[in-house]
Amino acid sequence: MDRIKVDGNARNFYEGTLKEAKRQIEIIDAKIEEELARVKELIAQLQEQKKSTRMIYDSAASILGAKNEFEENEG
Repeated sequence: MDRIKVDGNARNFYEGTLKEAKRQIEIIDAKIEEELARVKELIAQLQEQKKSTRMIYDSAASILGAKNEFEENEG
């Protein structure tokens, strides 16, 4: 990328803009990481709930001799 020659106030303006944009990008990156961690934790909780509920479903289907629709979808 070619450089444009700037000096004086214009240089100060662009240096300030560069620093502020970098700071904002770092803040956004941190927020993204926080949200990813939150979503990963939520997914883990939901997976545990699903696993527990699936065990209940499997047991009830077995006791009743009912067709287990989830086993059919896994095969």
